[in-house]
Amino acid sequence: MTLSTPGIPDLVAVRARHPEAVAEAAARRVRRPLLNDSGRLMIVAADHPARGALGVGDRRLAMANRADLLQRLCTALARPGVDGVLATADVLEDLLLLGALDGKVVMGSMNRGGLAGSAFEMDDRFTGHRAADLARLRFDAGKLLLRIDYTDPGSLTTLEATARAIDEMAASRLPVFVEPFLSRRVDGRVENDLSAAAVTRSIAIASGLGGTSAYTWLKLPVTEDPDDMGEVLQTSTLPAVLLGGDVGADQDAVYERWRKALRLPTVHGMVVGRSLLYPARGSVEEAVDTAVGLL
Repeated sequence: MTLSTPGIPDLVAVRARHPEAVAEAAARRVRRPLLNDSGRLMIVAADHPARGALGVGDRRLAMANRADLLQRLCTALARPGVDGVLATADVLEDLLLLGALDGKVVMGSMNRGGLAGSAFEMDDRFTGHRAADLARLRFDAGKLLLRIDYTDPGSLTTLEATARAIDEMAASRLPVFVEPFLSRRVDGRVENDLSAAAVTRSIAIASGLGGTSAYTWLKLPVTEDPDDMGEVLQTSTLPAVLLGGDVGADQDAVYERWRKALRLPTVHGMVVGRSLLYPARGSVEEAVDTAVGLL
């Protein structure tokens, strides 16, 4: 699937004149199981813009060009071994209208209210997909972000809303991928603690949320020292995927961190966004193929 230059005007015209086309495209989309025979998942993530997080490396507005983002997503989704995509409603519906989601796992992003850099960032309201939306559109899973700052009362609001969202997803028998962090503000900016102790505690907290964990997955960072991941992942029996992160100068070192963590028994794959869609070097195809090769 490729996105031609007339693609954006065509999308705008369909949205303006035939908004029902989104539901029609969702109804005819060819679905697949969450896990195929390999038991591994490679999901490309593109839910950053809805939090106002548009930067990639030193490019502050890299993800602001929707035509470019959609082109990169379609390129990634067409590569062998890519199982699906994680995004907010606007991006997923663009991809639906482009016909890029047949046979792919479609994961909706649920809470985007904690806007990057805002005073209310830790009060991460559920402003994206609800369980009912995901079920109605025949999507396959949801994802939520759970950042916990022990000094910020907004984190309690997020915790409670997260628990209720997990309950609603379980009632719809939809998997929900919980991305937990212990976070703190440093010079006014939220930073995630990737020490082994912090990631361990975040896993313990996230695993116990809701009335059931039957449909809960974990979406986890690799710890500062990748050798700690084996012990960290002993905290829970919930299945897990690794998250990517921002583009770094030493991408080979990032790949090696992923490679080590992917050997662990509870890890079933990766959900990676900017590192693959906007690689520090090389093409999207090369970055995606390298990541798929790690699985």
